[in-house]
Amino acid sequence: MYSNMLASSLPIIGPELILAVGSMVLLMIGVFLGEKSAQTVTGLSVALIIIGGLWMVFVTPYGVAFGGSFVLDPFAGFMKVLVLIGAAAAVIMSVGYAESERFNRFEFPVLVLLSTTGMMVMVSSGDMIALYLGLELQSLSIYVLAAINRDSVRSTEAGLKYFVLGALSSGMLLYGASLVYGFTGQIEYTAIAEVVATSERSIGIVVGLVFVLCGLAFKISAVPFHMWTPDVYEGAPTPITAFLAGAPKVAAIALITRFTVQGFEPLAVDWQQVIIFISIASMALGAFAAIGQRNIKRLMAYSSIGHMGFALVGLAAANFSGVRGVLLYMAIYLAMALGTFAVILAMRRKDGVVEEIDDLAGLSKTNPIMALMLTMLMLSLAGLPPLAGFFAKYFVFMAAVQAGLYGLAVIGVLASVVGLFYYLRIVKVMWFDDQPSSEFVPMATELRVVLGAAALFIFPVYLLVGGPIFAAAEAAARTFF
Repeated sequence: MYSNMLASSLPIIGPELILAVGSMVLLMIGVFLGEKSAQTVTGLSVALIIIGGLWMVFVTPYGVAFGGSFVLDPFAGFMKVLVLIGAAAAVIMSVGYAESERFNRFEFPVLVLLSTTGMMVMVSSGDMIALYLGLELQSLSIYVLAAINRDSVRSTEAGLKYFVLGALSSGMLLYGASLVYGFTGQIEYTAIAEVVATSERSIGIVVGLVFVLCGLAFKISAVPFHMWTPDVYEGAPTPITAFLAGAPKVAAIALITRFTVQGFEPLAVDWQQVIIFISIASMALGAFAAIGQRNIKRLMAYSSIGHMGFALVGLAAANFSGVRGVLLYMAIYLAMALGTFAVILAMRRKDGVVEEIDDLAGLSKTNPIMALMLTMLMLSLAGLPPLAGFFAKYFVFMAAVQAGLYGLAVIGVLASVVGLFYYLRIVKVMWFDDQPSSEFVPMATELRVVLGAAALFIFPVYLLVGGPIFAAAEAAARTFF
């Protein structure tokens, strides 16, 4: 029996096996060759991520593995592609930084690979054990990544803060999962949904559900579990911040969506309340707290908190168009975040890296193309038409309106208007402020590629490929409805 289950399961977990075995091999290469292997390991890790992605798209069949613990369906496929794009882009962007900042450690790409493996397990989790396994594999790697720069006090502090708060959130999640298991006798999402649908509403299940959601909200840095985000974003080395801003967010949102919509659809009224509260609080804090920021990485931290709030608006709708909106939102947000961090990584003068917003002064005169692309990214993050960010917000707000959540949609629009202020401030600094005495060193090729791809995707490529992406998101959302 077990051999049959293993034989049917292995093809479905092919991409995860490629990444897990590949990262072990790369670790051995790094250990035996020492520091000079950093470039080789980085290049091979990007190749591994691409191979894993292609394998998943063209070879791996949809199905259920390990008796329901692991699920590969259109939803998981869509989100995994985004996770792999985010991870690959983060590793590519680190190349130039690694050379100039003496950051060329082979551990970085290996840890990113292990973290990505955890994220892919999270996205495909069919029960609460797989959920926890994926979450911890992702988190343990990121704890080390946040504190990887041992010479920096800020980086060490960021890693420690993230670890302590992460341990607390994992404890809450485990407590919630044990309550859900205790009251339902099931760990699989579909089995939990059946029990919940056929039995009376139990307060124990609701409490367990809330605790699990609190643990997961930490991973997307939603309010009130956001305390770590500004410090970790500012303190961690910039390539790691770029990684944190993209792929882990996509995986955590995918996990929350699957857990709530698939496992607790009969209790939608209960978890909707939690999601609405977290969404409103995240949008409000992201909008107002970012206004006073001078450090651009810290500003992007508050911006990401706000954007997770916007993504949760779609989930709060708890309907088909809401889930579709969440998927589209995360695809577009990933492009915007990666493009912005490519610019932040390029903010370098002869005397070192700069991170203040005022350092962008006069960029329109010294590097007009970079200034134009960053302007597009900022206006897209604000949600102005005809840029892709507008469509992302449009779909989640319309889903909220369809579900009768008019107040949530109005608060979302108002938070977007407030957010527009600090995005426009960056644009103003670039185009209208006097330039400093020294300009930025030329942008590395890999950063140009990522920035160019992100800016072109936002406008005009999204208008051309929006149809296929929309169709893919629609097929992915159909998984649950």
